[in-house]
Amino acid sequence: MAAIVFIVDEHRVLLVKRAENPEKGKWSLPGGFVDAGEDPREAAIREAYEETGLRVTITRLLDVFYFQSPNGSPTPIVIAFEAQMIGGALCAADDAEEVAWFAADKLPELAFASTHALISRWRTSLSCE
Repeated sequence: MAAIVFIVDEHRVLLVKRAENPEKGKWSLPGGFVDAGEDPREAAIREAYEETGLRVTITRLLDVFYFQSPNGSPTPIVIAFEAQMIGGALCAADDAEEVAWFAADKLPELAFASTHALISRWRTSLSCE
């Protein structure tokens, strides 16, 4: 199981550039695997800090994803949370090569179906404002 966080500030979303495979060099939402016995919300908070240097608080559950990989093997369940920054300093670390804020119309090449799905919903919501 994995947990990811969707952090938006002033109509920009926070993404990390992956330093390792899978999808090395592409951008995704901060996140990673949930440790055995760990609460997925705590994993999301931990991963956000490890990859971005930011302290966050979870504001709500966004979605739960389960995807089949192209070779047919199941990928882990991905739990997506919305989070709000509460401190820290932006700094790429852990398995993130870079971390940056992106406007909806200036997105880099994205990794993972869950990132694509959440970004698509976010862009749609912005067009309705």
